[in-house]
Amino acid sequence: MRASLIQIAVDEDEPVDSRRRRVAALVREQSGADLVVLPELWTTGAFAFEGFGRAAEPLEGPTYEAMAKAASDAGVWLHAGSLPERDPDGTLYNTSLLFSPSGEPAAAYRKIHRFGFDKGEAVLMGAGRDLVTARLPGTTLGLATCYDLRFPELFRGLVDAGAETLVIPAGWPERRRAHWTLLARARAVENQAFVLACGTAGTHAGVPQAGHSIVVDPWGEVLAEAGPGEEVLTVDLDPAKVGATREQFPALKDRVLGLEAPRSPR
Repeated sequence: MRASLIQIAVDEDEPVDSRRRRVAALVREQSGADLVVLPELWTTGAFAFEGFGRAAEPLEGPTYEAMAKAASDAGVWLHAGSLPERDPDGTLYNTSLLFSPSGEPAAAYRKIHRFGFDKGEAVLMGAGRDLVTARLPGTTLGLATCYDLRFPELFRGLVDAGAETLVIPAGWPERRRAHWTLLARARAVENQAFVLACGTAGTHAGVPQAGHSIVVDPWGEVLAEAGPGEEVLTVDLDPAKVGATREQFPALKDRVLGLEAPRSPR
């Protein structure tokens, strides 16, 4: 399986419509790939909180339409990163979209863990509730977004649902880049799964982005890592390595906690 992670540079001076067209063109250029991944909130910038309301779209809005067509034109599975979605009830969500090679919607994931503590995304957006997986030829994707990376129980749930490849779009800040790499490798090792973590480049609302999108194999080995700027990171993966790793070192079979209700002491 060939995967291409497109590390988009978000420039606040670039109009959103222009960036959609540019990103769609980049997706079309990956026509030889099986899976293409975009970063989190690339239409707005993950830290541009004040613009979330203005930039929010219905689920099947202009970004959805542009990315569906790009996926179809390129003939690829496209994880289109995430966008600020406005639900019909008015609630905003940080929502990821997955399209099939025919441009049909295959999955949508509303980010469960919202970043910001008592400000930003944490107070401006609603929280998703559902774990989302999607079956592709040869592998099952588990979907997560940025801050989710810090919560291992989410990924355990995805693995229990059959995930073998964990896809994580992000707008991760440069000042915590060491955590980005460490956590991506940890999620791969503990779940014996591929991790495809695609970040943004540029500066969002004065916050420099980490870039350094990364692909990690089920043993925790880094297969490819981008630099700080806009870049397309392409890597060939063998989906069979997940099953082989889990059979060779069957640590997941020894899980105890989380599989059954704890017993009360006698």
